[in-house]
Amino acid sequence: MSLIGWLQILLFFALVLALTKPLGMYLFRVFEAERQPLPRLFGPVERLLLRLCGADPKHEQRWSQYTLALLAFSLLGLLITYALQRLQHVLPLNPQGFPPVEPALAFNTAASFTTNTNWQSYAGESTLSYLTQMVGLVWHNFTSAGAGIGVALALARGFTRRPGPEGQKTLGNFWVDLIRSLLYVLLPLCVVYALFLVSQGVLQNFAPYRELTTLEGVKQTLAMGPVASQEAIKMLGTNGGGFFNANSAHPFENPTPLTNLVQLVSIFAIPAALTYTYGKMARDTRQGWALFAAMSLLFFVGVAVAYAAESSGNPAVAAAQVAQAGNMEGKEVRFGIPASALFATVTTDASCGAVNSMHDSFTPLGGLVPLVNIQLGEVIFGGVGAGLYGILVMAVLAVFIAGLMVGRTPEYLGKKIEAREMKLAMLYVLIFPLLILGLSAVAAVIPQGTSSLNNAGPHGLSEILYAYTSGAGNNGSAFAGLNANTPFWNLSLGVAMLMGRFLMIIPVLAIAGSMVGKKVVPAGPGTFPTHGALFTGLLVSVVIIVGALTFFPTLSLGPIVEHFLGGSGKVF
Repeated sequence: MSLIGWLQILLFFALVLALTKPLGMYLFRVFEAERQPLPRLFGPVERLLLRLCGADPKHEQRWSQYTLALLAFSLLGLLITYALQRLQHVLPLNPQGFPPVEPALAFNTAASFTTNTNWQSYAGESTLSYLTQMVGLVWHNFTSAGAGIGVALALARGFTRRPGPEGQKTLGNFWVDLIRSLLYVLLPLCVVYALFLVSQGVLQNFAPYRELTTLEGVKQTLAMGPVASQEAIKMLGTNGGGFFNANSAHPFENPTPLTNLVQLVSIFAIPAALTYTYGKMARDTRQGWALFAAMSLLFFVGVAVAYAAESSGNPAVAAAQVAQAGNMEGKEVRFGIPASALFATVTTDASCGAVNSMHDSFTPLGGLVPLVNIQLGEVIFGGVGAGLYGILVMAVLAVFIAGLMVGRTPEYLGKKIEAREMKLAMLYVLIFPLLILGLSAVAAVIPQGTSSLNNAGPHGLSEILYAYTSGAGNNGSAFAGLNANTPFWNLSLGVAMLMGRFLMIIPVLAIAGSMVGKKVVPAGPGTFPTHGALFTGLLVSVVIIVGALTFFPTLSLGPIVEHFLGGSGKVF
């Protein structure tokens, strides 16, 4: 590790910290203020869109209505995206004449982008038309991020709203939250962001692919396309699906060190800002900063381990007594080890899935970090919206444990946490490992699963575990030594992504519906404060313990044993 490397990491975090309050305040004004920003510019468009949706901004929904609206909207988007892929050969904006996408792959891709996972079992530049990329995938990049913001706001309202009149237990309106997230937040930011990317050399055109002759006289096809517009929402919406197969390692997606830094900051920007928004909603910004502090602590632990592991180099090479300057396999020389380790940590902290290096080529402990980041529940800032509602569920568990220790009914923001909320919180926590470990166990023992592996032994197990962890965690990154473009993997991963998204959103919204109608109890001598260092420490401990107890046995058979075997020189 070097001073320059740590300065890069600290500069990144300083920029995120500087953006958290102003962006968080803007988000609060968009979603919770009586009057939204720039009403003359955005107001008429918002009213038109709400009218088209048949939604009244003054009519709020109960948790069940909010959930049904989200599920119906997501299902419709999934079906349209599937149809676009199957029919792209007869639709316009297909200058390369790509054929229809195979059914299992089309289902996987539709499920992937609907759930904000953006797992890609295909090479984008050789599979999907410009129309499919823009109308299908980029649409979901916006709407899945907007839906995540909506769920986070609904849960926050459940905790922070005072009880209304008899029988009134509403959490907002899904259509209003979705449209405002798109119109006031994602679209304007992405327009500016895309123009910046174009200025740095990112492609944005509809030109056919170009045939070039290299200096060696070899023919090469240079892919073109509307890249910058997809790249902007890919990062800002924590989507991660690249226009090119190489993702953010490709110079047409991420051409300079400046674009690399801006992409990193944009991944964390909205998830971090939402913690401040939550504090404003709670009428105590210290509540939001406590969540931010817990996320930040977990982030620094992860990036320190990843940076140290990659700087130490390959343990098998070290065991052979060969000199090395860190592990540069699978990394872009223009980014180097610090920016690659930082990118891998950030993208898996935030359920983004974009990559600027090959995670499969990381050292065992370096690859362990992105795997663990996802398995902790994607709560280290997490996806847009998903990170906030995930860490709030962990906060419910933390105050419940604190209540057990002092022998009183746990409270959060003055509202009692009772049996119903704990059952729903545990359902949320248990769905995740059930999907990952159950599907991984099946894939590890049947030929349809193991035949896709390029590596045997512990690394092969890590590839399987990473695939289902990434799918169920709606992350989308991969240990790419696994060939996932087979019917078994496309279908099973598609199911994992859909269940990992929606079977976890439902208990979150149910918790919100249960909490919103509860009376606020004044704080007393036995009240556990949830805005200080003690709560932050307890919250971090709960996140680590839940992840460690659940996944440590499997991790011991994968990256951990691979590390020790590599150090002995036997296998890597």
